[in-house]
Amino acid sequence: MEVRDSNGTLLADGDKVVLIKDLKVKGAGETLKRGTVIKAIRLTANPEEIDCRHDKIKGLVLRTEFVKKG
Repeated sequence: MEVRDSNGTLLADGDKVVLIKDLKVKGAGETLKRGTVIKAIRLTANPEEIDCRHDKIKGLVLRTEFVKKG
C-alpha cells in the first residue's frame, strides 16, 4: 500500500510532515496552524489517513491531503 502526501511524495512510518492548511480539531477545541510540524507519523490501514501525536492533542488522525513531507 502506498501512502502519498498532497504533493504526491511517498510517506513512510516515522516521517515528519508539515500542515498546509489551518485545521480545526473536533473535540479538542484547538486549531492547528498552517506550517505546524508533526513528527513521527504512523500509517493506518486507510491510505488517505495518518496517525500522529501533537503536544496538545493525543490520538490525532490527519488526512494526507492536508500535509506535505517535511
